[in-house]
Amino acid sequence: MKSLVILISGRGSNMQAIVETARREAWQVRLAGVVAHRGDSAGLAWAAAQGLPTALVDHRDHPERAAFDAHLAEAIRHLAGPDGPDLLALAGFMRVLGSDFVQAHAGRMVNIHPSLLPAFPGLHTHRRALQAGCRFAGATVHGVTAELDHGPIAAQACVPVLPDDDESALAARVLEREHRMYPRVIDWLLRERLVLRDGRYRQLDGESTAF
Repeated sequence: MKSLVILISGRGSNMQAIVETARREAWQVRLAGVVAHRGDSAGLAWAAAQGLPTALVDHRDHPERAAFDAHLAEAIRHLAGPDGPDLLALAGFMRVLGSDFVQAHAGRMVNIHPSLLPAFPGLHTHRRALQAGCRFAGATVHGVTAELDHGPIAAQACVPVLPDDDESALAARVLEREHRMYPRVIDWLLRERLVLRDGRYRQLDGESTAF
Protein backbone atom coordinates (compact mmCIF):
# COMPACT_ATOMS: atom_id res chain seq x y z
CA MET A 1 0.00 0.00 0.00
CA LYS A 2 1.40 3.38 -1.03
CA SER A 3 1.93 6.07 1.61
CA LEU A 4 1.09 9.76 1.41
CA VAL A 5 2.28 12.72 3.48
CA ILE A 6 0.72 16.16 2.99
CA LEU A 7 2.44 19.46 3.81
CA ILE A 8 0.31 22.49 4.65
CA SER A 9 0.57 26.00 6.03
CA GLY A 10 -2.83 27.31 7.08
CA ARG A 11 -6.39 26.08 6.70
CA GLY A 12 -5.39 23.17 4.46
CA SER A 13 -8.51 23.11 2.29
CA ASN A 14 -6.80 21.12 -0.46
CA MET A 15 -5.53 18.67 2.17
CA GLN A 16 -9.08 18.28 3.43
CA ALA A 17 -10.32 17.64 -0.11
CA ILE A 18 -7.68 14.93 -0.58
CA VAL A 19 -8.44 13.22 2.74
CA GLU A 20 -12.20 13.33 2.26
CA THR A 21 -11.96 12.00 -1.30
CA ALA A 22 -9.60 9.22 -0.23
CA ARG A 23 -12.02 8.09 2.45
CA ARG A 24 -15.15 8.44 0.32
CA GLU A 25 -13.61 6.48 -2.55
CA ALA A 26 -11.80 3.99 -0.28
CA TRP A 27 -8.38 4.59 -1.77
CA GLN A 28 -5.84 1.88 -1.07
CA VAL A 29 -3.41 4.33 0.52
CA ARG A 30 -1.84 4.89 3.91
CA LEU A 31 -2.44 8.50 4.95
CA ALA A 32 0.83 8.65 6.83
CA GLY A 33 0.37 12.15 8.15
CA VAL A 34 0.04 15.90 7.78
CA VAL A 35 2.87 18.33 8.55
CA ALA A 36 2.50 22.08 9.04
CA HIS A 37 5.07 24.80 9.63
CA ARG A 38 2.73 27.06 11.62
CA GLY A 39 1.43 26.30 15.09
CA ASP A 40 -1.83 28.13 14.40
CA SER A 41 -2.60 26.02 11.33
CA ALA A 42 -6.33 25.28 11.26
CA GLY A 43 -5.62 22.45 8.84
CA LEU A 44 -3.33 20.72 11.32
CA ALA A 45 -6.05 20.88 13.97
CA TRP A 46 -8.57 19.47 11.48
CA ALA A 47 -6.25 16.60 10.56
CA ALA A 48 -5.67 15.73 14.21
CA ALA A 49 -9.43 15.76 14.83
CA GLN A 50 -9.79 13.28 11.95
CA GLY A 51 -7.39 10.90 13.68
CA LEU A 52 -4.53 11.50 11.27
CA PRO A 53 -0.94 11.58 12.51
CA THR A 54 0.34 15.16 12.55
CA ALA A 55 3.59 17.02 13.07
CA LEU A 56 4.57 20.65 13.50
CA VAL A 57 7.91 21.97 12.28
CA ASP A 58 7.70 25.67 13.10
CA HIS A 59 9.76 27.68 10.65
CA ARG A 60 10.28 30.36 13.30
CA ASP A 61 12.34 27.87 15.30
CA HIS A 62 14.61 27.26 12.31
CA PRO A 63 15.37 30.59 10.60
CA GLU A 64 17.99 29.02 8.32
CA ARG A 65 16.48 27.11 5.43
CA ALA A 66 18.85 24.15 5.71
CA ALA A 67 17.97 23.60 9.37
CA PHE A 68 14.25 23.88 8.66
CA ASP A 69 14.53 21.43 5.76
CA ALA A 70 16.45 18.94 7.92
CA HIS A 71 13.84 19.02 10.69
CA LEU A 72 11.03 18.80 8.13
CA ALA A 73 12.65 15.73 6.54
CA GLU A 74 13.01 14.15 9.98
CA ALA A 75 9.33 14.74 10.76
CA ILE A 76 8.31 13.21 7.44
CA ARG A 77 10.45 10.12 8.04
CA HIS A 78 8.97 9.76 11.51
CA LEU A 79 5.48 9.66 9.99
CA ALA A 80 6.16 7.62 6.87
CA GLY A 81 9.15 5.46 7.77
CA PRO A 82 12.89 5.64 7.05
CA ASP A 83 12.45 5.64 3.27
CA GLY A 84 9.92 8.45 3.37
CA PRO A 85 6.49 8.45 1.72
CA ASP A 86 5.73 7.21 -1.76
CA LEU A 87 4.20 10.62 -2.46
CA LEU A 88 4.71 13.98 -0.78
CA ALA A 89 1.97 16.49 -1.61
CA LEU A 90 2.39 20.20 -0.97
CA ALA A 91 -1.10 21.61 -0.40
CA GLY A 92 -0.82 25.32 0.19
CA PHE A 93 2.63 24.89 1.73
CA MET A 94 4.09 28.40 1.75
CA ARG A 95 7.75 27.71 2.42
CA VAL A 96 10.49 27.49 -0.19
CA LEU A 97 12.33 24.17 0.04
CA GLY A 98 16.05 23.88 -0.57
CA SER A 99 17.60 21.94 -3.42
CA ASP A 100 18.89 19.13 -1.16
CA PHE A 101 15.39 18.49 0.22
CA VAL A 102 13.90 18.59 -3.28
CA GLN A 103 16.53 16.22 -4.63
CA ALA A 104 15.92 13.76 -1.78
CA HIS A 105 12.23 13.58 -2.81
CA ALA A 106 12.72 13.92 -6.56
CA GLY A 107 10.02 12.27 -8.63
CA ARG A 108 7.65 11.81 -5.69
CA MET A 109 6.77 15.37 -4.67
CA VAL A 110 4.02 17.50 -6.21
CA ASN A 111 2.61 20.95 -5.57
CA ILE A 112 -0.55 22.83 -6.46
CA HIS A 113 -0.12 26.44 -7.55
CA PRO A 114 -2.98 28.91 -8.11
CA SER A 115 -2.14 29.99 -11.65
CA LEU A 116 -1.84 28.54 -15.11
CA LEU A 117 1.90 27.98 -15.02
CA PRO A 118 4.26 29.06 -16.42
CA ALA A 119 2.26 32.29 -15.98
CA PHE A 120 2.48 33.99 -12.58
CA PRO A 121 4.81 31.89 -10.44
CA GLY A 122 5.18 33.10 -6.88
CA LEU A 123 2.67 35.06 -4.82
CA HIS A 124 -0.47 37.15 -5.50
CA THR A 125 -1.37 35.15 -8.60
CA HIS A 126 -5.02 36.19 -8.86
CA ARG A 127 -4.20 39.86 -8.39
CA ARG A 128 -1.57 39.66 -11.10
CA ALA A 129 -3.92 37.85 -13.48
CA LEU A 130 -6.55 40.57 -13.03
CA GLN A 131 -3.99 43.34 -13.45
CA ALA A 132 -2.74 41.72 -16.66
CA GLY A 133 -6.24 41.58 -18.09
CA CYS A 134 -6.27 37.79 -18.40
CA ARG A 135 -9.48 36.28 -19.75
CA PHE A 136 -8.76 32.94 -18.07
CA ALA A 137 -7.11 31.93 -14.82
CA GLY A 138 -6.66 28.67 -12.99
CA ALA A 139 -4.39 26.32 -11.09
CA THR A 140 -1.62 23.86 -11.87
CA VAL A 141 -0.44 20.63 -10.27
CA HIS A 142 3.24 20.14 -11.04
CA GLY A 143 6.24 18.15 -10.02
CA VAL A 144 8.48 20.01 -7.60
CA THR A 145 11.96 21.03 -8.70
CA ALA A 146 14.54 23.30 -7.13
CA GLU A 147 13.23 26.20 -9.23
CA LEU A 148 10.20 27.77 -7.58
CA ASP A 149 6.85 26.92 -9.21
CA HIS A 150 8.48 25.17 -12.14
CA GLY A 151 8.75 21.50 -12.89
CA PRO A 152 6.67 19.28 -15.17
CA ILE A 153 2.97 20.03 -15.35
CA ALA A 154 0.71 17.16 -14.26
CA ALA A 155 -2.71 18.81 -14.65
CA GLN A 156 -4.34 22.20 -14.97
CA ALA A 157 -7.74 23.68 -14.15
CA CYS A 158 -9.03 26.69 -16.05
CA VAL A 159 -11.82 29.14 -15.19
CA PRO A 160 -13.03 32.29 -16.96
CA VAL A 161 -12.24 35.69 -15.51
CA LEU A 162 -15.58 37.48 -15.24
CA PRO A 163 -15.99 41.24 -15.84
CA ASP A 164 -16.87 42.01 -12.21
CA ASP A 165 -14.28 39.71 -10.64
CA ASP A 166 -12.15 40.94 -7.81
CA GLU A 167 -9.24 38.99 -6.32
CA SER A 168 -11.44 37.22 -3.76
CA ALA A 169 -14.11 36.12 -6.23
CA LEU A 170 -11.56 34.79 -8.70
CA ALA A 171 -9.64 32.97 -5.96
CA ALA A 172 -12.83 31.25 -4.76
CA ARG A 173 -13.71 30.07 -8.27
CA VAL A 174 -10.21 28.69 -8.83
CA LEU A 175 -10.14 27.00 -5.41
CA GLU A 176 -13.32 25.07 -6.20
CA ARG A 177 -11.54 23.58 -9.22
CA GLU A 178 -8.43 22.87 -7.17
CA HIS A 179 -10.51 20.77 -4.78
CA ARG A 180 -11.67 18.64 -7.72
CA MET A 181 -8.33 18.41 -9.51
CA TYR A 182 -5.78 17.77 -6.77
CA PRO A 183 -7.39 14.66 -5.25
CA ARG A 184 -7.80 13.11 -8.69
CA VAL A 185 -4.16 13.75 -9.58
CA ILE A 186 -3.00 12.34 -6.23
CA ASP A 187 -5.09 9.23 -6.83
CA TRP A 188 -3.62 8.77 -10.30
CA LEU A 189 -0.08 9.16 -8.99
CA LEU A 190 -0.57 6.70 -6.16
CA ARG A 191 -2.06 4.13 -8.54
CA GLU A 192 0.67 4.83 -11.12
CA ARG A 193 -1.88 5.89 -13.73
CA LEU A 194 -0.09 9.24 -14.05
CA VAL A 195 3.61 8.72 -14.58
CA LEU A 196 6.63 10.89 -15.25
CA ARG A 197 8.41 9.88 -18.46
CA ASP A 198 11.10 11.85 -20.23
CA GLY A 199 10.37 14.88 -18.12
CA ARG A 200 6.61 14.92 -18.81
CA TYR A 201 3.60 13.50 -16.98
CA ARG A 202 1.45 11.07 -18.94
CA GLN A 203 -2.01 9.80 -18.01
CA LEU A 204 -2.01 6.12 -18.95
CA ASP A 205 -5.80 5.67 -19.13
CA GLY A 206 -6.37 8.49 -21.58
CA GLU A 207 -8.24 10.58 -19.02
CA SER A 208 -8.05 14.33 -19.45
CA THR A 209 -5.63 16.23 -17.24
CA ALA A 210 -7.55 19.46 -17.90
CA PHE A 211 -10.14 20.29 -15.24
